[in-house]
Amino acid sequence: METRNVNWEALLEYCRNLFMSLGMSEADAFVSADNLVDADLCGVESHGVSRMAVYMKRLATGVVSKDARMAVLQEHPASLALSAQNAMGMVAGKYAMERCIEKAKENGSCFATVNNSNHYGMSSYYVNMAARENMFAITGTNAPPNIAPWGSYQAYPGTNPIAFAAPTHGDPVLLDMAPSVVAMGKVILAAKLGKDIPEGWALTKDGCHTTNPKEGMEGTVLPIGGPKGYGITVFVDIMSGILSGAQFGPHLNNMWKDFENPQNVGHFFLAVDISKFVDVDVFKTRVEQMAREIKALPKNPGVEEILMPGEPEQRRRRERKEHGIDMPLVVYEELKGLSDIYSVAFPL
Repeated sequence: METRNVNWEALLEYCRNLFMSLGMSEADAFVSADNLVDADLCGVESHGVSRMAVYMKRLATGVVSKDARMAVLQEHPASLALSAQNAMGMVAGKYAMERCIEKAKENGSCFATVNNSNHYGMSSYYVNMAARENMFAITGTNAPPNIAPWGSYQAYPGTNPIAFAAPTHGDPVLLDMAPSVVAMGKVILAAKLGKDIPEGWALTKDGCHTTNPKEGMEGTVLPIGGPKGYGITVFVDIMSGILSGAQFGPHLNNMWKDFENPQNVGHFFLAVDISKFVDVDVFKTRVEQMAREIKALPKNPGVEEILMPGEPEQRRRRERKEHGIDMPLVVYEELKGLSDIYSVAFPL
């Protein structure tokens, strides 16, 4: 696959400037771009700048608001209910987690929900924020239907991701996962790149296995662990969609196809102040002990190293910050094309 190597800082500046060209504030444009570029740095290209074109189109058509005016619906010592009022999901997510962290420092923990939002990018972005503040954190969000309930072939819940983070003295232990074998974003990216997808990723709309990503996009992706993955995605939808007052399941509008109606996506966030339970240094040291003991376990044949959750992504981030991001040519050319459409200088 032909690629172009791009500097991550130049990429971040370009994406920020694109968002600003449509009237977003510099701060909101930065956090939206930062989330996307961080996904590419981590190797999660399905949630990276390959989505810039659709985000720009949604902002340009007005189906997503360029103005972030978060509304507080309810507030209590350890909980917060917010409305994003159709702002970019990344902006809403950052605000919600910042408020969660602030309230958790006062009260030990905080659980927040957000409704009337949009796709909020890579979930780990938000739990990383909390881990840097010595917090244990969880977040989740819902998405339009693309997983079939166990026993059916028709999609109902989305590939609703959930992420966890626990701080250490170095990189946090971090899990960011969809309850499906693969995120639908990876199927969409494969279609954009003209590549087949592996057997076992997706079903057609008629319930047949397929390696064609376009057929997978029209059908469903498969849940991890069968009924277990299906169960997780239902509960993430309950917490992020129903508890927040957002839409859920097939009532969510599709960001790739519907440019007239807001999505009304929901999110949830939990931040826990570790110091209210145990000494923070003791907590971090014990998590590091766990990691050492796990990594020292006997390895299966052919396994060179046992990795902790989040470790591959953190290594990629460091490597790509130093050596650049190898971007697929089709994504590079799509980004370049946005320069002409929105009259923003292309620095890559």
